[in-house]
Amino acid sequence: MAWLQLALIGAREQVPLIEAALESAGALAITLDDPEDPGQTTPSTNLELLEPAPGATPLWALVRITALFEDAPAARLRAEQTADQLHAALAAPPRLEPLADQVWERAWLAHWQPRRFGRRLWVCPHGQAPSEPECPSDHALEQVIVALDPGLAFGTGSHPTTALCLEWLDSIDLVGKTLLDYGCGSGILAIAALKLGAARAIAIDHDPQALTATTANAAANGVAARLSCLAPDALPLFSADVLIANILAGVLVELAPILTRLCATNAQIALSGILEPQVPSVAAAYGGRVALHAPAIRDQWALISGDCIQIR
Repeated sequence: MAWLQLALIGAREQVPLIEAALESAGALAITLDDPEDPGQTTPSTNLELLEPAPGATPLWALVRITALFEDAPAARLRAEQTADQLHAALAAPPRLEPLADQVWERAWLAHWQPRRFGRRLWVCPHGQAPSEPECPSDHALEQVIVALDPGLAFGTGSHPTTALCLEWLDSIDLVGKTLLDYGCGSGILAIAALKLGAARAIAIDHDPQALTATTANAAANGVAARLSCLAPDALPLFSADVLIANILAGVLVELAPILTRLCATNAQIALSGILEPQVPSVAAAYGGRVALHAPAIRDQWALISGDCIQIR
């Protein structure tokens, strides 16, 4: 089958409007990336896409929105009409062009290879194995593999916040513990925790698509029996041994009383999705409830971790 790619550039405030219009027009896939990226020629295979929480706003002032349509007369007409309707909201003329046929999710695999997080945790595309350990001492470590292909829900480990969370999970003892993953996206963090020895994980997200993706990814990794996927309003009051939340700073601040109330005394907590300048405000929101460690920083993103000292 042949495909059409419609590329639009708009202000970040216009992204929800543009995405909604493209979805209504029947777009099969939509990606967001930085229009200033000089190496970006095929947005469908760019690994530097922002991985925002569902419904979040990208950080770029201008955003390139790329939509994939079937190359058929009716779909072409819908794409052209949508581009015309959105023209006033765009920062540059729209571009509609044909694309050669390929399986788009698998096309990522030419660019996305197995990656290690910490000493033993690997995230690999299905059917690919980790590379040989570079450090001789790592040969004795049992590799823990999460098999995950890019799909509709965000979260493959390519974004610094996800990488920081995966490395944190690899660094702690999860054996026999109950983990809460708040804002689960693709489910990568909950699945990694289960693979690392957690007895149970509860994945929370307000986006039904994220819960569907998490359920499917857990089944593909053989951990579905130990994972519960719930919307926030369906979450019962319980005590987690480990809590991880990779969302947004403002949401983390707002949820501080709720998230800490769901933690057992001395529970380990990791919070990410935080820009470096936002660390003080998030730390202040949790400081009275969590004994905080020094933040981990990568590419201007931060992870704050600590031990819960106040749960009510």
